[in-house]
Amino acid sequence: QVQLVESGGGLVQPGGSLRLSCAASGSIFSIYAMGWYRQAPGKQRELVARLTSGGSTNYADSVKGRFTISSANAKNTVYLQMNRLKPEGTAIYYCNADSRTAVGASDYWGQGTQVTVSS
Repeated sequence: QVQLVESGGGLVQPGGSLRLSCAASGSIFSIYAMGWYRQAPGKQRELVARLTSGGSTNYADSVKGRFTISSANAKNTVYLQMNRLKPEGTAIYYCNADSRTAVGASDYWGQGTQVTVSS
């Protein structure tokens, strides 16, 4: 089992910045990748950014060049630095851990943190 706790959401003006944090605990040795997803009202949850244990990253086209995913603390904490935020970035942001063990793969989710981009 992996537990994820997010922090750092809030209200920001368009063009502003926020940094989200996600701390993982539990069976962190099994984590293959961690990522951030978001879900806006009335829309499906979508991938924002993902970081594998090997250091590979991928980003949604809509955030490339503005968002950066990184990790620290022996990779049990992942960050999402969000710059030049746009109103369409308003959503609940969820941290995800992709866990791989001998018995299979599992997805774990945090509780979500609200990001609101508005003037």
